[in-house]
Amino acid sequence: MKFTDGYWLMRDGVDASYATEITDTRVADDRFTLYAAVRHVRHRGDTLNAPLLTVECFSPAEGVIGVRATHHAGAADRGPHFALHADRDAASAGKVHHDGGVLELSSGALSLRVDAAAPYRLDFTADGRTLTSVGARGTGFATTPDGAHHSLAQLSLGVGELVYGLGERFTPFTRNGQRVDVWQADGGTASEQAYKNVPFHLTNRGYGVFVNHPGHVSYEVGSEAVGQVQFSVEGQSLEYYVVHGPTPKEILDRYTALTGRPALPPAWSFGLWLSTSFTTDYDEETVTRFVRGMAERDIPLGVFHFDCFWMRAYQWCDFTWDPEVFPDPEGMLRRLKEEHGLKICVWINPYIAQKSPLFDEAARLGYLVRRPDGSVWQWDMWQAGMGLVDFTHPGAREWYAGKLRGLLGQGVDCFKTDFGERIPTDVVWHDGSDPARMHNYYTHLYNRTVFETLAAERGADEAVVFARSATAGGQQFPVHWGGDCESTFGAMAESLRGGLSLGLSGFGFWSHDIGGFEGTPSPEVFKRWVQFGLLSSHSRLHGSTSYRVPWDYDAEAVAVTRDFTRLKHRLMPYLFHAARQAAEHGTPVMRAMLLEFPDDPACHTLDRQYMLGDDLLVAPVLSADGSVEYYVPDGEWTHLLSGERVQGPSWRRERYGFDSLPLLVRPGSVIPFGSASDTAVSDWRHDVTLRVHRLRDGERVTTRVPAPGGAPDAVFRTRRDGARVLVEATGAPGPWRVLLADTGTLLTAAAGTAELSAPLDD
Repeated sequence: MKFTDGYWLMRDGVDASYATEITDTRVADDRFTLYAAVRHVRHRGDTLNAPLLTVECFSPAEGVIGVRATHHAGAADRGPHFALHADRDAASAGKVHHDGGVLELSSGALSLRVDAAAPYRLDFTADGRTLTSVGARGTGFATTPDGAHHSLAQLSLGVGELVYGLGERFTPFTRNGQRVDVWQADGGTASEQAYKNVPFHLTNRGYGVFVNHPGHVSYEVGSEAVGQVQFSVEGQSLEYYVVHGPTPKEILDRYTALTGRPALPPAWSFGLWLSTSFTTDYDEETVTRFVRGMAERDIPLGVFHFDCFWMRAYQWCDFTWDPEVFPDPEGMLRRLKEEHGLKICVWINPYIAQKSPLFDEAARLGYLVRRPDGSVWQWDMWQAGMGLVDFTHPGAREWYAGKLRGLLGQGVDCFKTDFGERIPTDVVWHDGSDPARMHNYYTHLYNRTVFETLAAERGADEAVVFARSATAGGQQFPVHWGGDCESTFGAMAESLRGGLSLGLSGFGFWSHDIGGFEGTPSPEVFKRWVQFGLLSSHSRLHGSTSYRVPWDYDAEAVAVTRDFTRLKHRLMPYLFHAARQAAEHGTPVMRAMLLEFPDDPACHTLDRQYMLGDDLLVAPVLSADGSVEYYVPDGEWTHLLSGERVQGPSWRRERYGFDSLPLLVRPGSVIPFGSASDTAVSDWRHDVTLRVHRLRDGERVTTRVPAPGGAPDAVFRTRRDGARVLVEATGAPGPWRVLLADTGTLLTAAAGTAELSAPLDD
């Protein structure tokens, strides 16, 4: 929200007060509190009739420093609140040094320095350099013509500093110059609105900032004061955390340690998902025809998804199969599983239509959100007369979970948790939560209820949802997909932009509708989107008014779908290791180039390519004629599909047929390939092939090949010694191979511990 009118003036009707000087301090061993006047205090009379801001500085975990600025402290705290996972050793995380009027709070390499004798200023430093500062207008509050009280903060931006994140945003990749409202909306992928709003940003200068407020946070990212990131909330207090890296990966590691790590999805979820699509006509015969069609064309399929109309029209969401088109749902699901080995997903949302018998039941039990007069909140958007499940009510959560358990008993394996963004603010919540704060946070309660039900019924290692909406902490309940996009190359690019932004907001797993949602893609768009989709964390064919079975496009679309599905399956040992990195450290599977190459300025603005895991560069083709422009960082890279060597740093302009795209292997990497191409789930340690790429003399690489189900990893240690490459294996239960990509040499070893040595021709 903008408060100023240019550099000198305030906007009409706005009255602002800013911390000007420190009048007193309170110091403890691990924190300090500043009392900041909003005007210069020349004598005792200046202490009268003027606000005093309380600014608390503390450290919840190493490398993280929090600031809480409060005007009036007596406001009622109605919640909700983000559940933060502060370090239980936080007492030792922060250390205060006091030298005269200078206070310094240190946490790891991060420090906050304040000179109480100087004009109000906060300096965040690390490793001898200033990361960001809070200056003359950096802490304060403003009242607006409507009488609202807004708390605000400004943090400085350095020359060349770029800002990323704030959720899954489809606007330009770097947030500089943008106004961003963290406020859930169902706006598609072609607007400034977002389904997944996260009040966390990071920059290319070694730090991130998390605003600890679940409601509306308004950002001006160099768009009001061009050298500042400003964020404001309506209320009397504002709390934020500066998170040190210094690398972007380390920032995400610390941020997700604070707000929650992504769960590790089951291996089967990485296979290809096929949907009925949204408003298309379908019944069991249609579903069976689709599934058999994939099998007849040798396209491996892992999950079949039933979208909205598995239920009766006007009755969503009542968890009951439409008997006219699915008279025997249990038998149908059993047949799909027995004949094709599929997992089953069904669409749900948190709304109950008035026509459904569940509406009366939920209303009678008090499980639907109510208006202040006690009536059930209803409207006709989406579903006629629908009400909204009140997930702040423990009974409502258990009631909803019970409906899900009924579906799990029928053979359903997971749920697409759609919607959750259009949450009203003129309502009363069961637990008394502030409606404005609950608007964004509702999705967290919704997805947590579904995810925890799956974990309780199927086991924590089998739980997965396919969610559209989220906020901070929602990364704990994967997977998330990009929402409603058009079926065009432009929409494909904006979807990728949103996914990379979400990854820089702490989310490890992301997907999108292959082919686009609205409209019907051309064969060219479909085939290119298939490549992109199968080189994503999770892969789902889905549309709105048209099917996404590949034979509806052309014969080549079938071949592209088959070949890239099989390629993804063979990459599963590599991808599952990347998934573990997401679960353990918050590093997304699909990574903006900035994450892997923070020291290469050319990578800081790239949003049409990404790293898939540590070592694979993917540049989706976004044109009908196959032309693509992309950047290759330093080193000699290898094209995974052709074996061509590509020297970086360089920009490339190339043209590709539909059987290929830029898919480059990082120099000095070892990529494990599984032997099974017909399924995403296997013991990848058996018959694994290690592809060794451009190791330097003396370079050593350790490759861990996981096994689903918690069995011990196979560990391969590869090193180059002069003109030879040596590989040692531990824990490989079957034969394994080494392919030297530089020479094409293929070697095979027996199971167990062994060592292979092969000449390397430079």
